[in-house]
Amino acid sequence: MAAESWITEPQTTITRLLDDRLASAPDDPYIDVCGTAFTAREVSVAAYALANTYASLGLVPGDRVASVIENSPEALLAWWGAVSGGFVAVPINTAYKADYLRHQLADSGARVLVVHQDFLDRALAVIDDVPMLEHVIVIGDAAGSAETVTFHAWDDVLTGNSTRPSHEPKPSDLGTFVYTGGTTGPSKGCMLSHHYHSALTRQIGVCWGRTEHDVVWTPLPMYHFNALVTAVLGPLVFGGRSAISRRFSVSSFWPEMNRVGATVTSTLGTMAYLLAHDVDNARMPGSGQPEANTTLRLIGAAPLPEEIDSILRSRFGVDTFSGAYGVTEASLISWQPAGNRNKPNAAGVINDEYFDVRIFDDDDNELGRNTDGEIVIRPKRAHVMFEGYWGRPEATVETSRNWWYHTGDIGRIDDDDFLFFVDRKADYLRRRGENISSYEVERILMGHGQLADAAVHAVPSALTEDDLKVTATRIEGSTLTEQDLYLWCVDRLPYFALPRYVEFRAELPRSPVGRVLKRELRAEGATAQTWDADASGIVIEKR
Repeated sequence: MAAESWITEPQTTITRLLDDRLASAPDDPYIDVCGTAFTAREVSVAAYALANTYASLGLVPGDRVASVIENSPEALLAWWGAVSGGFVAVPINTAYKADYLRHQLADSGARVLVVHQDFLDRALAVIDDVPMLEHVIVIGDAAGSAETVTFHAWDDVLTGNSTRPSHEPKPSDLGTFVYTGGTTGPSKGCMLSHHYHSALTRQIGVCWGRTEHDVVWTPLPMYHFNALVTAVLGPLVFGGRSAISRRFSVSSFWPEMNRVGATVTSTLGTMAYLLAHDVDNARMPGSGQPEANTTLRLIGAAPLPEEIDSILRSRFGVDTFSGAYGVTEASLISWQPAGNRNKPNAAGVINDEYFDVRIFDDDDNELGRNTDGEIVIRPKRAHVMFEGYWGRPEATVETSRNWWYHTGDIGRIDDDDFLFFVDRKADYLRRRGENISSYEVERILMGHGQLADAAVHAVPSALTEDDLKVTATRIEGSTLTEQDLYLWCVDRLPYFALPRYVEFRAELPRSPVGRVLKRELRAEGATAQTWDADASGIVIEKR
């Protein structure tokens, strides 16, 4: 089930991919972002102007440029502006605020921040605690003021010299930092090389059978790596074009498919779940309705249970792709090359074109087939994994002990080389496509002042991933209610990290050495004493 041999092309860079498109099809449709269409030439003019502006501000290749922008034309150009000049793009989740935002700005050492006016107040609240930040570029009409940084208007920085920057990155040079959800500490910046961007783009395209005739659509945010490699870089590697939406909507899904002429989607398993259970049969293929599927051939989504996969195939007359497993540090560890059928609930076959994949026990002894253990890998090619965690050599060494990268995930490999994901060894959750560090949420909660202890853990969700529960004890004499704690969290946590469930107890279950037994809390789930935010009627803005 290996991929075709043509995938073994030489290492390359992000800038060379754009150069190739500029040489072959500079004025062909390249990418549509929230209804604004770009050619490669149009992107290059804006990207080069930004890159040259950064250089005029004193930045040198390797310096970091952070951004806090929702999917938009500006988000696309901000990323291209950074990588085109040899700088490192640091796209930050737009739900981040307070300590979450401060940590990633400070940890990355960003010298420039590009921020949309909708998130400027959040930036102003933390920039005094970000020592390396020197410049803030604001998209929109809002203006900022601070003693420690210089503010610039987005429209002004786009008017700079649009000549291609002279710096030529190497395939090993860093292109993007993507921050992981920390498991035993604050989130860590994965250093991703130029060639890693290209390699993952090609791997996903092989699985999709992607050609120059395809139009790939995604609603995934550009601060996640998936949208960058599938929609932004995919057309440069395979030809064709792509489209990025602001966000996912069931009601507008089929009209959007037909508006852009999408042939392939890149979504999350939760999105596919909602599509599969949409009862509006007018969108069925062959219905004759304007919203009916006329172009879509494949829905890519992971994770995707077998029953949801079957519904999508039979109801919409499309193929599906969910047979893959990877982590930000290394992808794709397992895959499903085009034309190969996945086994029910498997994550595809191990990707032996790129990685040596094994299953280890806790002492790094290799386990046999059909045995659960930690998924570990080694690369077979250069720069197809991350280059380490930024500023955390000890964490890089720990995860790479014995010269194997340890994913922190539990899985098994069967006799036919299919990989099955079992569970997360590390203590984090995945909710609506976001990795959530229980450590970070617990740290914020303990700043409340009326909690004696708190455990953040997963509760199974009907939407195929996790819901978040806080099980906590209060200090003596506290009258804090579950709803009060939830409302306190709204101003301090990203919306996706807000707990759905809160339960106060007299004590938490603990091991003999005093560690909270989260496995017991997970097994108990939502009890009769658990407060449920969804049932409370409270509505919050998801941004």
